[in-house]
Amino acid sequence: MPLYNSSVRSIVILGAGELGGALARQLAAADITTRIILVDEAGSVAAGKALDIRQAAPVDGYVTAVDGTADHAVLVGADAIVIADQFAAATEWHDDAGVGLVRTIRQLNEQVVIVCAGARQLEMIARSVREIGVPRQRIVGSAPDALRSAIVSMTALEAGCSPKDVSLTVVGRPPHQIIVPWDDAAIAGRRAIEVLSPPALTRLDGRLARLWPPGPLALASAATRMLTAAATRGRDIVSAFVVTEGGEGERERTGMLPITVGPSGVTSVIVPSLSARDRVRLETAVQR
Repeated sequence: MPLYNSSVRSIVILGAGELGGALARQLAAADITTRIILVDEAGSVAAGKALDIRQAAPVDGYVTAVDGTADHAVLVGADAIVIADQFAAATEWHDDAGVGLVRTIRQLNEQVVIVCAGARQLEMIARSVREIGVPRQRIVGSAPDALRSAIVSMTALEAGCSPKDVSLTVVGRPPHQIIVPWDDAAIAGRRAIEVLSPPALTRLDGRLARLWPPGPLALASAATRMLTAAATRGRDIVSAFVVTEGGEGERERTGMLPITVGPSGVTSVIVPSLSARDRVRLETAVQR
């Protein structure tokens, strides 16, 4: 049954590649919006994937309408736009092409919230704010929540518990400056540093870089979670790529931080409790 209290009526996904297709399917099944439009230069591919998702609706019980097209005119009036991956190029939108795509979005829909679903889009987000003037709260990357999920699963295996019992955040910049504030993490209601031995925490930290980048299904799940939180005005905290204001005379800070989101984008950026060492590592990572 659709979430009729949702503020998001139309979501456009740019790119009908592996990530875009998986995201369209997961968003449709989540029933958080009236309509999803999959857009790709390969319009027939986008339309074919949309048809496949529509045909699965009676089986899985969702009612979201899904369409596919090559026409960017559908960006006008969209409540949220997700940047995914191109079918023909078999890669995420990023670098100059990605920034150019954001410029096109801004020309057609200046107020829309832009969610960047890919793992390679952090610099694209920073350049969109710096070069195009996209408001910081209106462009955000969801990939870090896929990374957080992987770390939760790995931590649960180390602790011998269910992933549902693990609560943690992730900050910094992947792949080599991934920081888990273990002092702030919890396992089954206890502090993680009380449950896991120092050698176990060292093992976990040593594996973090190998978890990046997440695969397309995990990335699609992370973007779906973020859009669900935004659409339903939930209070869920999600890990995200964000651009925050720098100090006086400093550049913007860009990296992974926990946030809350709403229909208009980022509503708050949350910096977890950090040890002195992790605070220095985070400052070094986000000021690059």
